[in-house]
Amino acid sequence: MSALTFTLKNRPDQRVDMSPLVCQKLAGLTPAEIGALELQSGKRKVRVDALFNIAGADAQNMVIKNSFGKLDFIGKALHGGSIAVEGDAGAYLGLGMAGGTIHVSGNAGIFAACEMKEGMITIAGDVEDFLGAALPGNKMGMKGGTVLIKGNAGERVGDHMRRGTILIEGDAGDYCGSRMTAGTIAVMGQTGKYLGYAMRRGTLLLWRAPHLSARFNDCGAHTLAFLPILFASFRQLNSRFADPALAFNRVRRFGGDLSEMGRGEVLVKM
Repeated sequence: MSALTFTLKNRPDQRVDMSPLVCQKLAGLTPAEIGALELQSGKRKVRVDALFNIAGADAQNMVIKNSFGKLDFIGKALHGGSIAVEGDAGAYLGLGMAGGTIHVSGNAGIFAACEMKEGMITIAGDVEDFLGAALPGNKMGMKGGTVLIKGNAGERVGDHMRRGTILIEGDAGDYCGSRMTAGTIAVMGQTGKYLGYAMRRGTLLLWRAPHLSARFNDCGAHTLAFLPILFASFRQLNSRFADPALAFNRVRRFGGDLSEMGRGEVLVKM
């Protein structure tokens, strides 16, 4: 069977809630039944077939073509299967995702991978603020899985992050790793101000020297045996993180945030 494909006819003026269009919800439905589903767009509901041309039948392999930044909640609570987004994705990409894969060929909006549990998200472009974070008012952000960003990330990457791995080939904005309690964030590019703000545990892995506050202690230079194992786990990725020439095991280690538990670490390539 060919992939279940949604091709956007025209760009709506209002934002669209795409959460009904996930693999597990569409399994067993005919194209006519899928077309009759309704999506929230602003204050009104719109039939799927009014927005998209529908082709294919394999609901475990979905494609969204001509996508743009007002298509929100793509892959919300996805449990398995794959979603390929050709173009940009809106806010809340992969919210609460529990399995499967999402690949975005363009950029993504705020709160991508928000409270994600398992699975893999790849974004070929840039992503806005609160990647892998918690919803406002919640205290547990990303809880598992892997997120790969090939461009740059906005502010508050991994805010309240609990577990999982975020890999950023480009730059990360201010407050990267803020209030995180576990997990790993790796950034090849520059990082902004207030790195690791109020982090309790977890690891920030950096290729470039950061601007750290006085709440982080310089723990000296270390050769860490776990880093080659970590980099080996990245070799299956279509990413710069898979390049053995960019791997390292000698780092400068900083411990903090000392205003919290102080058990977090910032590892900087030497």
